[in-house]
Amino acid sequence: MLTLLHLLSAIALLVWGTHIVRTGILRVYGSHLRKVLSHNVGRQPLAFLAGIGVTALVQSSNATALLVTSFVAQGLMALAPGLAIMLGADVGTALMARVLTLNLSWLSPLLIFLGVIFFLSRRQTRAGQLGRVAIGLGLMLLALELIVAAATPITEARGIRVLFASLTGDLLLDALVGALFALLTYSSLAAVLLTATLAGAGLISLPVAIGLVIGANIGSGLLAFLTSSLQNPAGRRVALGSLIYKLIGLLLVLPVLQPLANWLDGLDWRPAELVIFFHLLYNGLRALLMLPTVGWMARFCNWLMPDRAEDGGIARPRHLDPTALATPSLALANAVRETLRVGDLIEAMLGHLLPVLEHNQPAASKELRLLNDDVASLCRAVKLYLAQIPREAMSEHESRRWAEVLELAVNLEQAGELIERMLGKIQNEKTAQRRAFSDKGLEELTSLHGQLMANLRLGLNVFLSADHASASQLLREKRRFRAQERRLAHAHIGRLQRQVVQSIETSSLHLELIADMKRLNSLFCSSAYVVLEGQETGALQLDGGE
Repeated sequence: MLTLLHLLSAIALLVWGTHIVRTGILRVYGSHLRKVLSHNVGRQPLAFLAGIGVTALVQSSNATALLVTSFVAQGLMALAPGLAIMLGADVGTALMARVLTLNLSWLSPLLIFLGVIFFLSRRQTRAGQLGRVAIGLGLMLLALELIVAAATPITEARGIRVLFASLTGDLLLDALVGALFALLTYSSLAAVLLTATLAGAGLISLPVAIGLVIGANIGSGLLAFLTSSLQNPAGRRVALGSLIYKLIGLLLVLPVLQPLANWLDGLDWRPAELVIFFHLLYNGLRALLMLPTVGWMARFCNWLMPDRAEDGGIARPRHLDPTALATPSLALANAVRETLRVGDLIEAMLGHLLPVLEHNQPAASKELRLLNDDVASLCRAVKLYLAQIPREAMSEHESRRWAEVLELAVNLEQAGELIERMLGKIQNEKTAQRRAFSDKGLEELTSLHGQLMANLRLGLNVFLSADHASASQLLREKRRFRAQERRLAHAHIGRLQRQVVQSIETSSLHLELIADMKRLNSLFCSSAYVVLEGQETGALQLDGGE
């Protein structure tokens, strides 16, 4: 019993090591990996190679699947290149399995020792996270040694031999067992490495090992399909196509299993090496055979899983992928994109406000209120999404970016509410009482509205690019806006002194709208302060808030 417990704990250590490596790499290089994948989709061979490279680095085809399904779901990548990347991901997993089965026992203690030193001494830096990755790699190598050591006495136990003897080489049954193990361990790589170790210990035959390896690949496809359930149909089609490719591979091997096993058995290699060689050969040949068909598979998946009809009502988040929450860099990038989408909605609200100012347009008023409902819904979703990102896993830069995104989301939500209140004032005091602004007053409000739109666009650009020159320009525009607001207020008072009837009737509304636009401008320009923090202290002090 104790020996079996040692084996199970060694398997758990292997799974934990793969998890540490995957999350560590994604935390350090997550945004760069996104760029590698998104920039290599023009040609299928490049997409295929990108899938191999990224998966070999993160040691998980499931992590690559999460990235690709997110891209396709957001419309950043077509389905066919996404399927090519997934085929490359399978080959990348096979390559890493071969590397990890080399005689690297000397490397395990070195990686763990150096990894612990870097991780504990520089935890919040990139070097500290790379130390975490080194710990994961060391644990994986150590786990493989422990599995071999624990499996040796188990092979001598009659009950264990009877248990493994139940796997008689029935490909479908063995594939089912391999798929279940990949699902339980959340890693096809761990399942394949364990299969190779068991074959090397003599617990399973080569035909059984082949079935388990094929099943582990199918299990990774099932896992990707299950985790994509939260995506829209476009994202789920990537996982569906990848799973179908894996099932096709099973059907191709089924008729030639015994001749294939006999051929492999004739090679003068150790059983563990034969298992790893088959895994690499199987995934490599399957990928090369399927790569020319990704266009057809994309059309087939589109037919199997068509887009759902868009429901009316409140807008739903497009970029807040819940599967990326464990990787702060990816989750923050998603939150940034969704927040910029909110900025576009605020711009649309301002656009609808102008015709309401100029004329009584009920359609524009209705559209503006619907847009504010969308803004409130999306801002709430962004805040909840940010709250779910593990703060302890963030670097110092990511923590600052987290705060910036949260601040902008809150500011945009306030801006939406303020614009809707401005609409209510216009309808109550101008439209309902059939009053109109003077020509000069309307011209002034329109001019201020144009400046407000320009500052909103510049503020969103500063938030995205963090460019110091643009941030300085935004502060200059804010001060220019405030000076213009004062001039327009004085001009309005001048019209009151001249007894302009329209100005007298709309005086309260006119001044309140100017004050509201000033408040909106302050919300739109707040991103400049974050970028210029500590850079233009004097300018910021002179500006003094609103």
